Amino acid sequence: MIIAVDGPSGSGKSSVCRAAAAQLGADYLDTGAMYRAAAWYCLDQQVDLNDETAVAVAVEELPLHISTDPEHQTITVGQADVTSAIREPRISEVVSQVATNRPARSLLIDAQRRIIDDSGFIVAEGRDITTVVAPDAQVRVLLTASAEARLRRRGLQLSVESGAEQDEAALKRQVLERDRKDSAASNFTEAADGVAVLDSSELAFEETVDSLIGRVEALQEAA
Repeated sequence: MIIAVDGPSGSGKSSVCRAAAAQLGADYLDTGAMYRAAAWYCLDQQVDLNDETAVAVAVEELPLHISTDPEHQTITVGQADVTSAIREPRISEVVSQVATNRPARSLLIDAQRRIIDDSGFIVAEGRDITTVVAPDAQVRVLLTASAEARLRRRGLQLSVESGAEQDEAALKRQVLERDRKDSAASNFTEAADGVAVLDSSELAFEETVDSLIGRVEALQEAA
């Protein structure tokens, strides 16, 4: 079974999908981390992010390994553990330049499909999983939330990670502006045909996880 979840920044995709996968005993794929790792690699290799061809070449040679264990996520590029580094603001500021690079995106989508196919039972989340990467997934959900809720959650997450108060303007760039840029490559604000909408604006974290798991269990029981 494939559980595909899309949604905007700060909607809770990663934490909700990771928790759901752990409870279901499924694998977990954070496709956004793959774009972040690609952006980290481009910066590390001093690739001009405005050079579409150079970015695509870098992504093609990207020595990426991403774990699918929901309780122990690790991302390495070559010998470097970049699990924490790819969450830094400097990566958030530029990741859209990789995500909207169509040749690079195509390469990463192919890699995502291979991971999903190799798993067989996985919760995969990102921007275009329900529509492009795994449109035939048995469970397809758009996880969304209001802009206010998304900014609040992402600000709290970053404050916990960094131990510092987040700058409001920088936070809006990382959340709302990134969504605006990424929407040029995929539509993750409106549900496609057959995709269920799960609005977590007024839901507690556990309620959101339970709602996603409930959809999976209902399908399993029907089968």
